[in-house]
Amino acid sequence: MKKIFVVSFISAGYFLNAQSLSNSPYAAYGIGDVKYDNTIETASMGGISTAFISDFTSSFNFANPANNANFELTSIRLEATNENNYFKSNYNDMKSTKHSTYLSNIALAFPLSPKVKMGISYQPYSSKSYDIVNEQLDADKTPLYKNNFKGSGTLNIAQLAVSYKINQEFSVGAKANLYFGDLNDLNEFRAYNRDLGTYTGEYVNGYETKNRIRNFNFTLGTSYQTLNTRTDKKFTIGATATFGNTSNMTTQYTNSTYRYSDVQETTKVVGSETIIEQKDTKSKNLLPLQASLGVGYGSENHWFVSGQLDYKKGEDISYFGKTLNFQDTYRISAGGWYLPNYNNFRNYFSRVIYRYGAFYERGSLNLEGTSINKFGISAGVMLPFKNSSITRMSGLEIGVEVGKRGTLQNNLINQNYINLRIGFNFADKWFRKTLYN
Repeated sequence: MKKIFVVSFISAGYFLNAQSLSNSPYAAYGIGDVKYDNTIETASMGGISTAFISDFTSSFNFANPANNANFELTSIRLEATNENNYFKSNYNDMKSTKHSTYLSNIALAFPLSPKVKMGISYQPYSSKSYDIVNEQLDADKTPLYKNNFKGSGTLNIAQLAVSYKINQEFSVGAKANLYFGDLNDLNEFRAYNRDLGTYTGEYVNGYETKNRIRNFNFTLGTSYQTLNTRTDKKFTIGATATFGNTSNMTTQYTNSTYRYSDVQETTKVVGSETIIEQKDTKSKNLLPLQASLGVGYGSENHWFVSGQLDYKKGEDISYFGKTLNFQDTYRISAGGWYLPNYNNFRNYFSRVIYRYGAFYERGSLNLEGTSINKFGISAGVMLPFKNSSITRMSGLEIGVEVGKRGTLQNNLINQNYINLRIGFNFADKWFRKTLYN
């Protein structure tokens, strides 16, 4: 790609629609702005999940399906995310602030037996929502032409997870992941009519990319946890691998010319469109191999700390008819939780679970030799309901994540963000037959 396309594309005249699911200009590339994990519990601890086995009976771990040995209740989770992004670039001293709010997690989990647990969930996985105008002027500041880049669509993920407890120390799990959605990109070129002094009415050269995604893969997980009954100290190690793409992404490219019938440029003139080129392609490397390894240590029902390393193999994705090479991604996370004293019923805040974490991620996107990296810190609380007990931990979940993505180098965009998350976890012994009246 030409440098003007790579650099100016995400810098010049950047703006996005409010209340869209995606706010990052880097969503313009590939499959959009990927959400790492939208669960409040995981995000509040910096993203650690691979070696995280909840001490309580109400929390189901989807990231590593093996980590559900203690899960005994039926749990319903409803969560929402509010994203607040602050962008800055040295290109024309651009500054922008964008916000969005969306439903980020719906999950239902329940035990099938003392050893077998199951959960199903829905989350948005990635999204595109951008509208960027790049106008070229001559020496007299008279318009020559402009490019308009637009993107839209959301890629969702539905998950079905099953865990099996082999013995008191070992557990295994498997998860089926279904990705579905449509992602669209459009690049329109317009020449300026000097006689009329407008772009309106002129023919537009549009290059559109439509991606229909129906992808299916698997995640396998395992975990080992040992408990010192004398000191109540726990040591945990976990690992996951995601592989086995069994479906295709269908991509349709259309290069055409046409005219709009209205000033807002939403309706094409009937019969004005001429197809220059049109082709369909299929690819299987949309979601490549991913792996994670984590270790953790803690005191039962009191505190826990963990470290984690995530890896995702780089992939090649077609974009506007060109192939983009995405590099391997590495993410290092650390975090945990702390519960002061759940038996202290005189002090409510002694029964609150406090979470904390931090992470650094080398991103898959590399523009002009510059990696688009990301790092952040997070915190959160689980506020138990008044009648909640340690064996039926239900409550209000609140989390916050503050971070940075990108850089000001090479006229790229620096993105600072604050993500707020709130949700509920309702857990109880539902759908079970009573033994006595």
